[in-house]
Amino acid sequence: MHILFLTDNFPPEVNAPATRTFEHAREWVKAGHKVTVITCAPNFPQGKVYEGYRNRLWQSEEIEGIRVVRVWSYITANEGFVRRTLDYISYMVAATIAAPFIRKADIVIGTSPQFFTACAAYMVSRYKRRPFVFELRDIWPESIKVVGAMKNGPLLRLLERLEMFLYRRASLIVSVTHSFRQTLMDRGIDGGKIKVVTNGVDLARFAPQPKDRELAEKLGLEGKFVAGYIGTHGMAHHLETLLEAAALLADGDGGRFHILFLGDGARKKALVAQAHEMKLANVTFLNSVPKAEVLRYWSLLDVAIIHLKKSPLFETVIPSKLFEGMGMGIPVLHGVAGESAAIVETAKAGLLFEPENAGELAEKLRRLEGDRALYEQCRQSSLAAAKHYDRKTLAAKMLKMLENTYNDRLKAKT
Repeated sequence: MHILFLTDNFPPEVNAPATRTFEHAREWVKAGHKVTVITCAPNFPQGKVYEGYRNRLWQSEEIEGIRVVRVWSYITANEGFVRRTLDYISYMVAATIAAPFIRKADIVIGTSPQFFTACAAYMVSRYKRRPFVFELRDIWPESIKVVGAMKNGPLLRLLERLEMFLYRRASLIVSVTHSFRQTLMDRGIDGGKIKVVTNGVDLARFAPQPKDRELAEKLGLEGKFVAGYIGTHGMAHHLETLLEAAALLADGDGGRFHILFLGDGARKKALVAQAHEMKLANVTFLNSVPKAEVLRYWSLLDVAIIHLKKSPLFETVIPSKLFEGMGMGIPVLHGVAGESAAIVETAKAGLLFEPENAGELAEKLRRLEGDRALYEQCRQSSLAAAKHYDRKTLAAKMLKMLENTYNDRLKAKT
């Protein structure tokens, strides 16, 4: 089977969509299938083309057996609704134009969070007369309304109608959460074509390892109890809560706590400025690093912080970094309610705190640092739970869904 996958994020980018797509595609190739990915020049999140690449109309390479075709797009930083929308639309157009040059595809997949990529995949599937698969990573455009990037109005209603059109036209919808599946069913989408493949972790890479002492010394973290946030610094993450917690921890804790931020995003500059205004000496901001370097920074963490803005919509989300922390055996302080909180609670992989509650975050961080028995229990439980989210197993699960969808199409034609 030849799988044509459309995504505007792919390695060397290191965000969740890029990682998931690459790790799944790699396993599908190992299983004997052909995979072609249409993406754009790597630039996320800073809007700067990575070294060794150019923003050309067409460029092609092979990464671990995956054919990667990169098309031109309007490149901008991960901030500003209008510019980001132009980015999405330009990729949609370029990918749609490029796809006819990819011969003999058997199935076409488009992934979110935003659904312009799925629009391109739908159009390509119609042109090629092949099944269209919608990989659902976010309920968009509802999520951009929740973070304040768009208000109710004619444009939002138009996008919502387009969203429903794509759900109805998809032969298969692969959701990353059970909550997303239920949301679509509540909106009238046939539950029989909605399957769930959660995010996961490459356990061959994310495994327990000692702290990188050289890096810890360089960053001034020796002897500190380090809590870290690794990922996009976006509007949805409300990382101001972590700064407020850092201020509470700076008072009367002997300087033993430190919060490390690694990544970039729309709120990064504002967060750095706020930390400077608050005179927080127990906070360090670092820019994104190459994928090969990420594990060194994970190794510095005693605790991983996961946080999203307080909203019913985000109760349906499962942040992918949860599973990476589990694979490393790092207890989590989890500030996201809903389905992901249930995973943490059931697995006993860490402690929960109310989203946007800095006081509770600080209190739970002190508790994990002070109770070594609890800390070790969370660490061991994380490692045990990670085995249930092995990316190889999840990739095989999704591949079976794709094969069934393809075979159903063949049967319908005979």
